Amino acid sequence: MFLGVDGGGTKTAYALIDASGRIRARHVGPSVSHLAVGFARATELLFGGIATTLEKAASAPSNLTFSFVGLPSYGEDSATTSTMDAMPATLLDPSRYRCGNDTVCSWAGSLACEDGISVIAGTGSIAYGEYAARNARAGGWGELIGDEGSAYWLAREGLNLFSRMSDGRTARGPLYELVRARFGLTIDLDLCARIYGEAGSVRSVFAQFATLVHEAAQAGDRQALAVFDRGAKELVDCVIAVRRSLAAPEGDIIPVSHSGGVFNGAEFSRDAFRSALEAASQSFEYRAPVYSPDVGAALYAAQLAAQPLNEAAKQALRQQCSA
Repeated sequence: MFLGVDGGGTKTAYALIDASGRIRARHVGPSVSHLAVGFARATELLFGGIATTLEKAASAPSNLTFSFVGLPSYGEDSATTSTMDAMPATLLDPSRYRCGNDTVCSWAGSLACEDGISVIAGTGSIAYGEYAARNARAGGWGELIGDEGSAYWLAREGLNLFSRMSDGRTARGPLYELVRARFGLTIDLDLCARIYGEAGSVRSVFAQFATLVHEAAQAGDRQALAVFDRGAKELVDCVIAVRRSLAAPEGDIIPVSHSGGVFNGAEFSRDAFRSALEAASQSFEYRAPVYSPDVGAALYAAQLAAQPLNEAAKQALRQQCSA
């Protein structure tokens, strides 16, 4: 059996599969980001999430062939890598698991562990790809430096657009009244107190305001639609950078997919991303995601164990995920 853990900025998803492609258990728990809760609490939450997943399958850690644990911010601070590598050791045999960045889960799930590039656009954003046994990433610098195209970025751009509408720097569209209603504003400048207060300053809470931009776009706000277009172009720029780092031959068509809350249920994001990808001068082929990142992590665990699932098992897995 193979365990996959997809640790994100707001939640952590666990998937346990067997060699026949049967999903034995799945679980969703709190984020295990050490940046948000500290290493001690993050390790405790990870332990609890893995234990709960195994309990659902009436199994034990000793039954796991291999595990892949994708952790947020892994590899982004060399001083913490060894500590992060040790986080699952409370429960799992260190010789039978590997830790890595959670972006690997997105690639493994959306492209079924095949060569190509995948983009995550959730609370943050990043692109990761593999080609001919090489790997590379672009983006993922955090909300203060980058994370273009992420939910946080969309929220920030949307609220900036509101400020411009309020000031008269640009024409008012549906976004203006949506923001006023969402925050209960009678005086527009009171938005500052809402955002810079305790709740609005929380990264994951702030990112939720991206839904306002989506609602405005649905209502026909052209400037809100333009925010999605800009975000998509930024994400495709990351894809192009990853392809360059992978040194893929110019004539090769590279599959590209995605995962994350920005794409889930937001047709503007998906459509804008596909359009930006088609407009790129590089040879790319858009592919809809095959599996979710947690299942992708489990597939990757099987690959790391040199026991990749065969096509029949992958098909059985796809049928379960579709159901």
